[in-house]
Amino acid sequence: MPDLNVLIIGDNPLARMGLAALLAGQPGLVVAGQTAGANDLQAEIDLYAPDVIVWDWGWHTPERSADARETGVPIVALLNNAEQAADARAAGVSGLLLDVTDADALAAAITAAAQGLVVVAPSLLDALLPSGTPETPVEALTPREREVLQLVAEGLPNKTIAARLDITDHTVKFHINAIMGKLNAQSRTEAVVKATRLGLIML
Repeated sequence: MPDLNVLIIGDNPLARMGLAALLAGQPGLVVAGQTAGANDLQAEIDLYAPDVIVWDWGWHTPERSADARETGVPIVALLNNAEQAADARAAGVSGLLLDVTDADALAAAITAAAQGLVVVAPSLLDALLPSGTPETPVEALTPREREVLQLVAEGLPNKTIAARLDITDHTVKFHINAIMGKLNAQSRTEAVVKATRLGLIML
């Protein structure tokens, strides 16, 4: 299996260098480049051709959420605190870790993200699910709804889910609305977290 190319994004150059050093000794990973990501992010992606992006999320602003969603590359975000988890997941981030994560855990998250999996540090799960929310589905999910929900958990947009399942965008939206209703969830992220806790899908 070829090495995974990793692009490091972060506002602080020292933080970027630290992440590069952290990953330097990890087998199967190559740090292809580093960038602040503040200008033309797509040009940086075209230049470095990363398989996975490691994003120092601490400096993140709402305007960058659109950039994160449009990259088309799996992203592992390093958060300053649990309060940032919901925003990062809503931006389509595949991996949610705290910025104190060690090299081995970060490398494992990068590998998982490259395989289309979603990785969430256990300490961040509670931040993704509002307290006091009922855990039991109002109604059982259908097999198709589980398929859709699994792809939502992988951070895929509706168009990609539709293509994967050979259905229309409208049908995907219908299924997602049904899933959220059955799980009593107010967002896609909340639906994913609830379904994971119930064992309906695997992250």
